[in-house]
Amino acid sequence: MEVFIMNNRNEILNKFYNEACDEDIRLDSKHEQLEFLTTDRYVQKYLKPGCRILEIGAGTGKYSLHYANQGYKVNSIEYVQHNLDILKSKITNEMDIIAEQGDAIDLSRFDNNTFDIVLVLGPLYHLYTEEEVNKCIIEAKRVCKKDGIMMFAYLPNDSIMISWALLKGHLKSGQDNKQFDENFKMISEPNEIMRAFYIDEIEKIMCSNGIEKIVNISTSGVAPHFRDIIDNLSDEEYEIWKNYHFSSCERKEVQGYSTHMLYIGKKDSDL
Repeated sequence: MEVFIMNNRNEILNKFYNEACDEDIRLDSKHEQLEFLTTDRYVQKYLKPGCRILEIGAGTGKYSLHYANQGYKVNSIEYVQHNLDILKSKITNEMDIIAEQGDAIDLSRFDNNTFDIVLVLGPLYHLYTEEEVNKCIIEAKRVCKKDGIMMFAYLPNDSIMISWALLKGHLKSGQDNKQFDENFKMISEPNEIMRAFYIDEIEKIMCSNGIEKIVNISTSGVAPHFRDIIDNLSDEEYEIWKNYHFSSCERKEVQGYSTHMLYIGKKDSDL
């Protein structure tokens, strides 16, 4: 079964990122920029001179290249070859960055306790079994230094009920096709592309894998649900909305409908 799921995941994700999702421009619009700006805002809190950074699921390099440009030593692992090729095409001679194809559930190329910051900013969207999710977290923890920081991006379940089921007209078909259960939890299968979590669920998963919570934040808020409005804000209006988002992103009562979340934690043991 695991081999089937792995092969299915490989085929589906390569098709998705080759044909349906242009990851290279995804974070360029005003409504999507908040995800990058917020994530970077929190990463910057933990950066120190000489930091080694690992990004797992690096996409086309938005974050990896950003930190390499700031002078940090970066290792980038990307599952989809198409995305990796774009990332590599943007690397300059001045950057200390190694970009390789790989899977978040197998980081055996890296030794224990290697990195100061481990960014897992995509894999949890596309891991469909508890075993895969746990492997991803355990591997990130293993390669992170004892006093290092780990950041895991994930998709909140209730946000997908808004963005996909309601706004894209899938309420009836989603129910008929059993794409969510009787409690409106999205079904986790490779052909659904994305995996969603409840906020309390992700916190329990992290705790069970020995990740001590620092903070759980909303990185994009509700902006993607109102993309036309957000994209048409004046620069001054956008600045106000951005500052509102920054001020509220740690408040749990506004997080459930955020399109992206970020769990920030550290090891609670030596491994």
